[in-house]
Amino acid sequence: MFADFDTPEGEQLDTVMRSSAQIKTNMTKQKVSLNDRYTQHDGLIHLRGSQAMVRLLLLQRQRDFAAGLNTGGFVSGYRGSPMTAIDEELWRAGALLPENHITFWPGTNEHLAMTSVWGTQQTNYYNDGLYDGVFGMWYGKGPGLDQSIDALRQGNWHGADKHGGVLICVGDDHNMTSTINNYSSELLFQDQFMPVLYPSDIQEVIELGLLGYALSRFCGAWVGFKLLPETIETSATISADIDRTRITLPHFEFPAEGVNAFLTDSVYEQEARIKQYRLPAAIAFSRANALNYVSHDCENPKIGIVSMGKSWRDTLQALQDLGLDQPAMTALGIKILKVGMPFPFDIDTYKEFARGLDTILIIEEKRDLLATGFREACYDIATQERPKLVGRLDCQGRPLLPNDQPITTDHITGALARVIDLGKVSTAQYRLKKLTDAVGRSSTLDPLGLQRIPYFCSGCPHNTSTKIPEGSRGQGGVGCHYMVTWMNRETYTFCQMGGEGITWIGQQPFVKTQHIFQNLGDGTYFHSGSLAVRAAVSAGINITYKLLFNDAVAMTGGQPVDGQLQVDQISHQAFHEGVQRIAVVSDETDKYRSGYQFAPGTTIHHRKTLDTVQREFREIKGVTLIIYDQTCASEKRRRRKRGTHPDPAKRLVINHRVCEGCGDCGVASNCTSIQPLETPFGRKRTIDQSSCNKDYSCVEGFCPSFVTVEGGQLRGKNQASDDWAQLPDAIPHPSFEPLPDSRSFNVLITGVGGTGIVTIGAVLGMAAHIDGIAVSVVDQLGFAQKGGSVVTHIRLAKNREDIHAPRINSAATDTLLACDMLVSGHDKINPVLDTQRTAGVVNTASQFTGDFTQNADLGFPVDTLESRLVSSTKKGALSLLPASQLAVSILGDTLAANLIVTGYAWQKGLLPISREAIHNAIELNGIAVAWNQKAFEWGRALAHKPTLVEELLARDTSAVKFVDVNRAQPLSALLAEELIAYQDQAYAQRFTQWLSKIDQHIDQTIGLNQELSDVIARSLFKLMAYKDEYEVARLHSSPKFLKTLAQQFDGDYRLVFNLAPPLLSRIDKATGRPQKVRFGSWMLHGFKLLATCKKLRNTRFDPFGYTAERRLERQLISDYQRLIEGLVNNLTPDKKDLFSQIAALPLSVRGYGHIKLASIDGYQEQLTNLLEAWSMPIAKTAA
Repeated sequence: MFADFDTPEGEQLDTVMRSSAQIKTNMTKQKVSLNDRYTQHDGLIHLRGSQAMVRLLLLQRQRDFAAGLNTGGFVSGYRGSPMTAIDEELWRAGALLPENHITFWPGTNEHLAMTSVWGTQQTNYYNDGLYDGVFGMWYGKGPGLDQSIDALRQGNWHGADKHGGVLICVGDDHNMTSTINNYSSELLFQDQFMPVLYPSDIQEVIELGLLGYALSRFCGAWVGFKLLPETIETSATISADIDRTRITLPHFEFPAEGVNAFLTDSVYEQEARIKQYRLPAAIAFSRANALNYVSHDCENPKIGIVSMGKSWRDTLQALQDLGLDQPAMTALGIKILKVGMPFPFDIDTYKEFARGLDTILIIEEKRDLLATGFREACYDIATQERPKLVGRLDCQGRPLLPNDQPITTDHITGALARVIDLGKVSTAQYRLKKLTDAVGRSSTLDPLGLQRIPYFCSGCPHNTSTKIPEGSRGQGGVGCHYMVTWMNRETYTFCQMGGEGITWIGQQPFVKTQHIFQNLGDGTYFHSGSLAVRAAVSAGINITYKLLFNDAVAMTGGQPVDGQLQVDQISHQAFHEGVQRIAVVSDETDKYRSGYQFAPGTTIHHRKTLDTVQREFREIKGVTLIIYDQTCASEKRRRRKRGTHPDPAKRLVINHRVCEGCGDCGVASNCTSIQPLETPFGRKRTIDQSSCNKDYSCVEGFCPSFVTVEGGQLRGKNQASDDWAQLPDAIPHPSFEPLPDSRSFNVLITGVGGTGIVTIGAVLGMAAHIDGIAVSVVDQLGFAQKGGSVVTHIRLAKNREDIHAPRINSAATDTLLACDMLVSGHDKINPVLDTQRTAGVVNTASQFTGDFTQNADLGFPVDTLESRLVSSTKKGALSLLPASQLAVSILGDTLAANLIVTGYAWQKGLLPISREAIHNAIELNGIAVAWNQKAFEWGRALAHKPTLVEELLARDTSAVKFVDVNRAQPLSALLAEELIAYQDQAYAQRFTQWLSKIDQHIDQTIGLNQELSDVIARSLFKLMAYKDEYEVARLHSSPKFLKTLAQQFDGDYRLVFNLAPPLLSRIDKATGRPQKVRFGSWMLHGFKLLATCKKLRNTRFDPFGYTAERRLERQLISDYQRLIEGLVNNLTPDKKDLFSQIAALPLSVRGYGHIKLASIDGYQEQLTNLLEAWSMPIAKTAA
């Protein structure tokens, strides 16, 4: 299982097997508490990068106190990936902050937060300070640093207090997974004349952070602190030793007045102080504390490698993969300089490193900073002694390392192979071949044609709020609603945070369009968007702001909006700014009857009328405002779990027999909980009750199939009791191979955002820590990944020193937990798999993407994905498991699927962590502990006894979600049975007799083809079994449907049917559609009575048969029969495919009322085009 990179192909590996029980005894177990990350001061702890930032603040106070300093701490900033969770972790730290005299203020925006940090260095200006000094921390992402440059420049020029100090912590996003542009904050810090520190891992976040405060105090400058997802969004095992970081203050000739912050001095004095003293003092501090040091040395070096931060870690990983340990590097004459302070340039250290070398390979991301420093350092070295500098380009000027994409371990491996003569290193040749093979394999795979990108959550307010009227134009902005720019909603452009709508000031005078809609999140409004509204009023442009009041900053984790915003408060602000008209739109308009005082002229509307309100507002000159008030769906879900938000005992289900599969419910709701259901009668719809957030907007689709269940509860939830009685007894523990020597064991978890993938990684990471295993975990979080691809990389090792780059590189995955097939089969994932090394478990569920909401016929490439995964992993080592279906069957919720996959993989011996530790980690997570442990154990049971899979699926009564399409009887016989139930025996005989006649004709011309016969049968059935009032009544009152509901729900519940009968429904003035009416359970009696009247169908006594829709439906039947009869008389083998397309066209006729009429128009248009092709001669392929 562990095919080491340094093992040439064909050689056998000796393996030593051991049991799960031995895992416990052979490793140093950890007694773990979640408070360890902040309170433990020796041994090892496991924490995330964001938690390391909190620990850094606590340690700074504690070390100061131990040194006799009474200091306080202050932290402020603004969230944004990858700095997403810092504010959450600060809040979670609770009393630890005030106990350690640390104040946290979540900044209104980045530049005000920066200004507040500036204030911390002024507390002793007036001799009234309560503390000896205050250490300050600012956090934010790259764009936030951009917005804060003015405050940063001025604060840094004034300087840091001698007992205070400032760290400016910036999260750069080189992958651009959550930021519109990539950022290299070190260049911005350089422009501000600030020292820059760049930690390479979580351990260094704390160590360099402590050194950074000491540096800031010593040299008087603010210190830039560069972070990446690989540090801040990673979790790892680190040393907790409080005295680990030793700080040396060097001798330096400072001016008499010092270099720290002054109450009064001129900008000229500040500039001189920065350039003459602060930056040179920073270099002296760096040398005294070895911030830049040779991490790998040898006696006769010829090749130097220089790197920093993440790239240094990636370089070590590449060297390890190539089999270049210290003896091998010594033989090749390689030494490495790790740069912890890339600016200011330590020219003397660079020169010392460079002397005697032939070549220096400089490895850094995106922008050249180290290269600039080394060019300066090497400039005056004699030509014959000057080493060649390569990095972005090689010695011949050819590209070596990219600057237009993130540099990965694989890039570095390739660069090392070109710079170093590896011809005699067999392990290196093996690794390079594996890398080439992995990349080459990906290029030969069948295309997917589908990718999983982030999408609005089920029940997200933006599903409705971002709609605009036909003929209008919208603009996007910062927030989850940005995703509308890749949906078909005429909203494409965007701008920076706080600039929403202002681009229209520059456009409107020069275009024909005279009005736009501008989306604006409530968090952005409080951050800076209110100024944009003011500017729009000042400019006199015609614009309607849609302020999306969602009560949470969902994009970054559901934090509350900073400040105390209320809907009526916003209305008053807008009114007094000069906004012309204000409307509030909500799904809960009744709540405004008391406790709210809106600005004059503010009108209240239900969200159903949003289109009408927008059409009115777009005709108004000037600035108008629509406040769309609906709580974030994800936040509702969180609060319901905590019991702090109402959880209505009300769910919607779809009677799949009534459903026509038209997709109008998806168009109406844009909801991803509406999933396809494949049945013998075609593709229908079903609601994934596990992901449904009870928004209920899908019922607005023009379809009578939606039934409301009020009261009761999902029966599957009751199956998830805390007892373990249903589990098989005595499941033996599997055997595990030992962790490999000198490298990590790598686990890749892939899945869908919002389904708990990050939690699985966190649980396994903590479990490994409990077992005493060195571990790192890095997640792809980024921008609003709900519904998008999420990938977690886990590395496990005997020693922390064996873990280098946190992300898994090409051909390096040992275990794949494929919780979603589509993400696992993606082109970006495939190269990290290996045909000799990777084993895994795949959840085979077809989890459709958000595109399905708008494309009713969207396919899911199950066969292609399975082929990709099987061909890219070890032969026979990939288990295919219907985990989502089993999760519903066993535990009543698809969210259990990921832990079922995990348990299955563990039982297969693919996760070398003890069962006890995994259970303990689930307990520490503290959410649905018994339920999650049970899901893990069921995964084990399914792996131990594979026959359980079929047994459980066979008795699954929790939902109609998985319909058996492959019946033993012929399709035509099944459909004939349905037509008997639909009408009578005679009607069914018309169907079978006509089919038999057509089959005979086909058999005589091109030979009978069952697939073609089935297509014609489905099409004719579709037309003959049109769903009129009698059929809808029969299907809703069907004992099968009522039994299905009883299997899905228990308790005391009642049914409500949502119908739009022509005689009772009002017409919506805005849409022209009939509005639905709710009918209670009593309607079942009416349905049963109406269903018995089906014998009136097609008679002169049928009151419904006289409508234009019913006459058209009957006409379609006879037209189709005449069409097929005419075509089969001229059918030839070369026209078979075209005939099949024509024969299948009725399957596109779907829906009810105007939806169906529109589909009939489309059917007629397609038919005309195909018949034109039929009459043309068929092109022959040249021999």
